[in-house]
Amino acid sequence: MSRLLQRLGHEVLVANARQLRLIYGSDRKSDRVDAETLARLGRLDPVLLKPIHHRGAEAQADLAQLRARDALVRTRTLLISHVRGAVKAWGARLPASSAPAFVMKAAPGVPPDYPETQRLRQPSGVGLLTALCYVLTLEDPGRFRQSRAVGPYLGFCPRRDQSGGRDAQLRITTRGDAMLRRLLVSGAQYILGPFGPDTDLRRWGLRLAARGGKNAKKRAVVAVARKLATLLHRLWVSGAVYQPLRAAA
Repeated sequence: MSRLLQRLGHEVLVANARQLRLIYGSDRKSDRVDAETLARLGRLDPVLLKPIHHRGAEAQADLAQLRARDALVRTRTLLISHVRGAVKAWGARLPASSAPAFVMKAAPGVPPDYPETQRLRQPSGVGLLTALCYVLTLEDPGRFRQSRAVGPYLGFCPRRDQSGGRDAQLRITTRGDAMLRRLLVSGAQYILGPFGPDTDLRRWGLRLAARGGKNAKKRAVVAVARKLATLLHRLWVSGAVYQPLRAAA
């Protein structure tokens, strides 16, 4: 705003709000009163406004790039320190290296991944992070006698409040691990999205979404996430090869 007014030929004074206690400490503070106070101070002595100098547009943009780079460097340092500390907690130590070479030198020293995740990554929408979080959360697939019990365990089962002739449709319980539930919902959104490949799960979810209604798409996403949790458990315990269009065949 100050640059615009200057281009229009006006003399511009930008008051330093932190120095004007007469305004921010007033008991009758309002826009009208503040404007009158600023006008009286500017007429009496502009120095009382403690005017500040704004940078030019080009300098401001370049400085924003420098600050963005500084934030990235600090984030990179924080992530490298976190990885070193996490590996050290398990009795290992990563070799010393510069920040650009950290990925290449540190990868061989990271403990091996869980082999079970390879089976779970077969369905579309399930990446390494989702599969790993699934394995670490359930830990022992034998805890569940049936694969369909995993959905309620992760909070995908809808609440129920039935009494007499009333049976309201309520939200899911959201019990269990919130991170895994969020990852499964993200996978379900990919399956139902425009880039999801043609699978039995996608066709089933799209049929649910096509039923209409205000929240049909949201309910379809939750239903696909619940079915995806069941499917991953079945793949884990059986070791079977995933067939995307088994039902269609």
